[in-house]
Amino acid sequence: MGDIGQFLPMILIFVVAYFFMIRPQMKRQKDEKKFAAELKRGDRVVTKSGLHGKIMDLNDSDFSCILETMAGKLKFDRSSISMEMSKKLNAPEKK
Repeated sequence: MGDIGQFLPMILIFVVAYFFMIRPQMKRQKDEKKFAAELKRGDRVVTKSGLHGKIMDLNDSDFSCILETMAGKLKFDRSSISMEMSKKLNAPEKK
């Protein structure tokens, strides 16, 4: 019993780290993959670098998309589209 008691604090640290750090990160990655897979033509999005645009075309072979911006059309990887910023852009405004 004494040997297990010595390792109990370490085990508790790993359990707390899993539930507060590792598990939420895994859930966020899963949500981002789902968001990227559900993108469709005409969606208004914001890239992680802050570029606003509308999706004109999606390419499944290289997992990219073409965004129409005020400057023209640009090709981006779907993983560069920000889920949080795009949801804020498309959220209805509060009055």
